[in-house]
Amino acid sequence: MSSSLIAVRDDGRMPSPGPRSGGPTSRRSFSSAQKLDHLAAYEVAVASGLGGAYLREHGLYSSLVSEWRRMRDAGVLAGKQPGEKIGRLSAEQAEIARLRRQLDKAERRLVTTEAALVIMGKAHDLLDVLTKRSRDDSEHTTR
Repeated sequence: MSSSLIAVRDDGRMPSPGPRSGGPTSRRSFSSAQKLDHLAAYEVAVASGLGGAYLREHGLYSSLVSEWRRMRDAGVLAGKQPGEKIGRLSAEQAEIARLRRQLDKAERRLVTTEAALVIMGKAHDLLDVLTKRSRDDSEHTTR
């Protein structure tokens, strides 16, 4: 004896069956503009720590967002008209996207390194001041 229980939302409407709930599965398609909008909104959500919630709310997978990001970085999404085929990245576009990601990563590391160097410089200056003060104090007490 098996029973099928279906959750009812607070507003009394039935939830729409998703791909994981055993309901009908259909592929959604997104225009270039929609992909760019989702990417921008997702990146804002990630910055505030809500990236996963954004993906769940819109029924998106992180792998799909990663693919769209590669396409955007390679310039494939820009300038496409609604309904125009996007296709796969060419070898050149994929290389450009890879190099852009590499450059972004290097720039982030550079900012971190520069901040660390500033902190180390301030620590060095502080140690110099403390050392000089210690020497001055020891000269006054030994006389």
